[in-house]
Amino acid sequence: MIRSDPPTTIAIVDDHALFREGLREILDAQDGLVVVGEAGTSDDALRLVADKKPDILLLDVEIPGDSATDTVTRLRSEVPNTQIIILSMYDGPQLLRRLLAAGIRGYLLKSVHWHELVSAIRSVHDEPDRIVLAVSRESLAQMESAPTEVLTSKEREVLELAAQALSNRQIAARINTTEATVKRHLRNIFVKLGAASRIDAVNRAIDASLITPSRARSDN
Repeated sequence: MIRSDPPTTIAIVDDHALFREGLREILDAQDGLVVVGEAGTSDDALRLVADKKPDILLLDVEIPGDSATDTVTRLRSEVPNTQIIILSMYDGPQLLRRLLAAGIRGYLLKSVHWHELVSAIRSVHDEPDRIVLAVSRESLAQMESAPTEVLTSKEREVLELAAQALSNRQIAARINTTEATVKRHLRNIFVKLGAASRIDAVNRAIDASLITPSRARSDN
């Protein structure tokens, strides 16, 4: 009696429903692949993966909620057997470096062809030591030459909130600290980035892939 291998289970996390639906249709049509759930935010992603425990999670880098890096860190801690492949429109070396350090197994631009995504899923599932990247050569070159980190995690958090047009008082309330501490973080950020203003700091941080555009544009 011939026994077939169980299918590779996949969860999709992206805040665009049409993208999720199209991706599900493509993946469900492939032999040995089955989509077991979808989500649109970081919190929903954590609940979905904890419930379904898929083999592979396809995670959009710009979902609402926590940053992609924080989401990946929590997922790797809570559901370590689920392997994470990032899907993104954003090609930046600092972000890629942080996500690789957090434990992702793949990073693919959304411009890839569907068969490249299917191949990446199969490779990540079948070859535990393989990491799959589909990014620009420029991004890889910059990642190799870029410093490992410019801003601390707290400085990035402050800058992301400043990018949302929050005042120092509002930022202090969000991160449970004092306005004086927020001002000190901002001064350090300006010095590190060579920035003359908040807007300048935000733009420089985005250009250097220290914060993602979606976090800077958030209305929360």
